[in-house]
Amino acid sequence: MERTQVMSSNQSIPDDLGLSNVAVGSGGRSPMMPHEQIGKPCPTCGGEEPDSNTVGYPPIYVIGSIEAQFPSVAVEKEFVHVRGRADTNAKADREAFHAILGQRENRYLVRKLCWVLSVQGLETYLLQPRDPADFDLLVEAVRPRPSPMDLDMVIGIRGPVASPEMCNGLMLPIVAFDQIYSFDRESLMQAIPRPEKAEEGFAAAAEDVFDLILQMTDNAGATDEHRALNFLAMRCAAIYATAAEQFARNASLTGVEVRPSALSFARRIVEVVFSFTHRATDVTEKFFTRVDITEEFPFLVTKMSPFYDR
Repeated sequence: MERTQVMSSNQSIPDDLGLSNVAVGSGGRSPMMPHEQIGKPCPTCGGEEPDSNTVGYPPIYVIGSIEAQFPSVAVEKEFVHVRGRADTNAKADREAFHAILGQRENRYLVRKLCWVLSVQGLETYLLQPRDPADFDLLVEAVRPRPSPMDLDMVIGIRGPVASPEMCNGLMLPIVAFDQIYSFDRESLMQAIPRPEKAEEGFAAAAEDVFDLILQMTDNAGATDEHRALNFLAMRCAAIYATAAEQFARNASLTGVEVRPSALSFARRIVEVVFSFTHRATDVTEKFFTRVDITEEFPFLVTKMSPFYDR
């Protein structure tokens, strides 16, 4: 049976390290602070303690797009029945889908749907909230008028691969998420704080850096490297300011490298090194920052600084 895809809604982006909290659309719930975890287990994974079902599984910090799918023909028929009783006059299909999911009496449908996160157009994870109240975050990720520029950032723990029965044969790793931020690309770019003497090319520089991180090979947000990069893309305005300064000096962004830090002892810390090469002299200048990726929520250890090869 062919899977039926339904997407569509609104919401906001994180405000850590200078990125403003910008609402996208209307009706979105204000996101929690970045390090505020929900201490409840995944409703489908079992376990009584907050992390009893996550031992041995890696944390996830990934940027992609969320869509809803009907797991079976029965759930799809139930949705059609509910839609037939709803007031959906003058609404496009996706607007009607969003409106129906937003009604409290239809919340059982939200729990029955498959929530799929795609990265670079490829279905990558199935999403399940660790707290049942956070089904609201999935509803908020649905856009009534979706755009190719819509993005969702998911923070959570990657669990086992789903059984074929869970989502109509779609066997993907299950991510028990603690937080989702839904936003559009333009709002994110506008939210990045500009330096006092920002050049005209700041916006273009920010776009280049963001694209480079998102398009890195197999960036599914599960490795230390990709989690650090995705964290910086969403939470560190300094990487964009540094790129803009270097572009203004006629330098190109020629490389991004993530390496273990010599400061890693009790915690896992990585150094993210950005290389800029002058277009006329071919001289390369490097800048770096350190990110602690020990736990589910990464954080900055040092500010952006010049880097010298050891």
